[in-house]
Amino acid sequence: MGQSTPLRAKPLRAKALIVEDDPMQREMIGLLLEESDFDVIQCESAEAAELVLERSGGSLVLMMTEIHLAGHMNGVELAYVAKKCNPDMGVIVTSGKPLRQALPEGAQFWSKPWAPLDVIREAEKMSFAWSVAGKP
Repeated sequence: MGQSTPLRAKPLRAKALIVEDDPMQREMIGLLLEESDFDVIQCESAEAAELVLERSGGSLVLMMTEIHLAGHMNGVELAYVAKKCNPDMGVIVTSGKPLRQALPEGAQFWSKPWAPLDVIREAEKMSFAWSVAGKP
């Protein structure tokens, strides 16, 4: 009989949620995060993202959202939902317009245009913190 090769479990990757109604922006952010070894979930509206947060918010490491979204909820309101579902999640709210609402504690506001390298740096920082904390 031949020797069998031991099975190796696929390493767990950090998960990120991108909420952006512009498909090109959403895809670009997704590619940046995938390059940083994230599994990415993309949503076009805050309402779709809210469903993701309700189902798997505890497993998300990062959410990046535009303020102005299709639907009834904006990105700032979504940031509050995200922090309620998972207070440890990194939340980045971004817009080309000034921030006019208070963000939940721990959330960041990034004015557009931001540099793609900033997304990678922040994602890697959050992924490292997640892996050190031993989160599944």
